Amino acid sequence: MSARMELAGKVAVVTGAAGGIGRAIARSLAVRGCHVALADVNEDGLAETVALIGNSVRVTRHRLDVADRDAVAAFPAVVLAAHGHVDVVVNNAGVALSGSFAQLTAAEFDWLLDINLHGVVRMSRAFLPLLQQREQAQLVNLSSLFGIIAPPGQSAYAAAKFAVRGFSEALRHELIAAHSTVGVTVVHPGGVKTGIATNARAGAAVGVEERERQQAHFSKALKLSPEQAGEIIVTGIEQRRARVLVGRDAKIVAMIERIMPVAYWRLLGRGR
Repeated sequence: MSARMELAGKVAVVTGAAGGIGRAIARSLAVRGCHVALADVNEDGLAETVALIGNSVRVTRHRLDVADRDAVAAFPAVVLAAHGHVDVVVNNAGVALSGSFAQLTAAEFDWLLDINLHGVVRMSRAFLPLLQQREQAQLVNLSSLFGIIAPPGQSAYAAAKFAVRGFSEALRHELIAAHSTVGVTVVHPGGVKTGIATNARAGAAVGVEERERQQAHFSKALKLSPEQAGEIIVTGIEQRRARVLVGRDAKIVAMIERIMPVAYWRLLGRGR
């Protein structure tokens, strides 16, 4: 397997491309000459992303809910009709949900898992046959800093992001064993300045004051710009890296977790 992917002339699918990290990834891919199929439920946001990219590459936009099993299953044919092939799939679409396990209903928990975990699995299953037809291809799954550590109040989000990490690593090992040309990258963004904190849902049992306190706390940690994050991630795709830590905070926290795999929260949870 080649150690580097030249993105010029390639075709990439990016979910969650209407804003934030997804938009930044799409723009960084396009700057490198990569054609992009952009997917999101937010059609207005998708239109803005397309306008920002311009006409330097072929860009298509598609309304897609990754929680919709049938829509995801039909999506590869749509992309093939528009672009002819697929070299890169970036599973970035995701939502946030705050609340302890006791505060979340089963329906709330399942809502997040259906998007953040099952959406990644559905997209991977749908597009892997197309990726395997290419001489060189990359599947890119976004986990999180909370796929490395699990803070209180993030039981659903951490469950999904740890699962994305585990799924990606197991799939990578399976593809390596099968001598596949498809590589798998798992991405762990730290605090990136997107709308994820302000747009996060809270469990119905979470009080208004507690919800505002959680949003304020996490908003303070969002320091890296989406553009910086997008460049880091796309550079990781070019290098076909197995793991990409996005931001200084992600690198520091990953190191602490390695040193203190059970007791890390005694250190990281101070001052909360």
